[in-house]
Amino acid sequence: MTDHSQPSRPQSNRPSGTTLDARHRLIVFDGVCVLCSGFVRMVVRLDRQGRFRFATAQSPFGETLFRKHGLRTDSYETNLVLIDGVAFTRLDSFVAVMAELGWPWRAAKTLLLLPRPLRDWLYERVARNRYALFGRKDSCEVPSPELRERFLD
Repeated sequence: MTDHSQPSRPQSNRPSGTTLDARHRLIVFDGVCVLCSGFVRMVVRLDRQGRFRFATAQSPFGETLFRKHGLRTDSYETNLVLIDGVAFTRLDSFVAVMAELGWPWRAAKTLLLLPRPLRDWLYERVARNRYALFGRKDSCEVPSPELRERFLD
């Protein structure tokens, strides 16, 4: 498996009709994964300034971004986080999101002290077993009207 956890520069071509302001951060996640959706709900609750935007990996926009960053589009074993033009995946994406949410969540940066092979091994164990451990929905959840404006198709 290729290591996609290193930051990469995204290209600027987005599907038409999708807006992403530079001051917003984007989380692209597996929309049928109960763990992933729970993470998004937690971020929504903690992100009082509304900086994060969201897209499911199964959406045309999410799939385009996954391809652009060299990620598989037939199995979503990582999420993709874009912050200030830098892409993060695996455990680095979780740490990047938590760091953006301020204290005490910023303390998640201590996970970066773990050697990369150990971080990747831990992340992959959870990612490969997430459906068995946490469950899977039959389809992507439809966001509430209040949250809908923060989702990109």
